Amino acid sequence: MGVVLGIDEAGRGCVIGPMVICGVLADEGANKLFVQLGVKDSKQLSPGRRNALRPHILSIIRNYRLVEVEPFEIDQSLATTGLNVLEAHKMAAMIAHFQPSKAIVDAPGRGGSYGRLLSHLLPSHIEIVSENHADKAYPVVSAASILAKLRRDELIGHLHQEYGDFGSGYSFDKKTIAFLKVWCEKYHTLPECVRSSWKTVKRLVNMVQRPMFKE
Repeated sequence: MGVVLGIDEAGRGCVIGPMVICGVLADEGANKLFVQLGVKDSKQLSPGRRNALRPHILSIIRNYRLVEVEPFEIDQSLATTGLNVLEAHKMAAMIAHFQPSKAIVDAPGRGGSYGRLLSHLLPSHIEIVSENHADKAYPVVSAASILAKLRRDELIGHLHQEYGDFGSGYSFDKKTIAFLKVWCEKYHTLPECVRSSWKTVKRLVNMVQRPMFKE
């Protein structure tokens, strides 16, 4: 029975805070145990349920790894190669570290082209399965999505302590947008936790109309 690495991320689309990538290493037979536990894509579970599942997931898997990608690194990637390439390099490094017989990743964009990019970055003996919504189709990827989401929420909690309650950190959150607008107007700059390359941020900066924000 082979060893599989499931990989997923949390916070890719947020405007505040890091993106967290998680890799979960498990025996292929662990999938049955994940299903019995009720492991699902983290977005389908309440915060309380995710917390309750964490110790059970850790008792089943062989190992796991979390990588936090900070806003400045994401901004740099968008100005050069793009976020997909940055994410692929982070995932490839994780796969190379664990050396599984198979890696299953929740792919951004087109699963096939993302899988080819990953394969190009890795030794040929590692099988790559790259699919959209893999966090719904493969329990080991669902487990990775839960651990990534838990860590992302923990980091957002730390940022709340530092900056105040800005909500979820996503652009659809009115509390997040209100926080960014007030901060720009008050300090004429952006906190380090914000992804300045995001269109949402650029629009807010233009609304404030401060000279130092002009491109």
